[in-house]
Amino acid sequence: MTDDRIPPPLTGDERTVLNNWLEWHRGTLAVKCAGLSEEQLRLRSAPPSSMSLLGLVRHMAHVERAWFRHILNDEDVPRLWGKDQRVDADFDDVDTASAEEAFATWQAEIEHARTLSAALPLDAVGKRRRHGQDCTHRWILVHMIEEYARHNGHADLLRERIDGVTGE
Repeated sequence: MTDDRIPPPLTGDERTVLNNWLEWHRGTLAVKCAGLSEEQLRLRSAPPSSMSLLGLVRHMAHVERAWFRHILNDEDVPRLWGKDQRVDADFDDVDTASAEEAFATWQAEIEHARTLSAALPLDAVGKRRRHGQDCTHRWILVHMIEEYARHNGHADLLRERIDGVTGE
């Protein structure tokens, strides 16, 4: 399994530290999925959960889009994977989903998020409110790190179940 991640620096300004931790966690999910077949990526955790590595990639593509495009930049783009009709479609509908499409969509959303993020100060307030409250670009970055960290824990367990591979 190839691991091209660059460890986050132990020193640096706030933006550098936040961006590097977010990149570390984005890379961690990619590492957890590396080298697996579509069939392996679709393997579910344990009932009643419908979680799989492919579902996590689809979910994180949605999360990147929701926070950066919708909340931070007020872009009018549709929700991914049929989530308008079913909230867990990103996790539930992986049996026939294309891994290639999911990874390409995830990477496109990451690139879009990087571009938006680079153009804004950390104290910029999102153009849309979340549950009636404003949130800053800084808060969104911290939340994204938390979201990836939580789901990377799930990815650790899923990968270990698939082929025994463990690691940071």
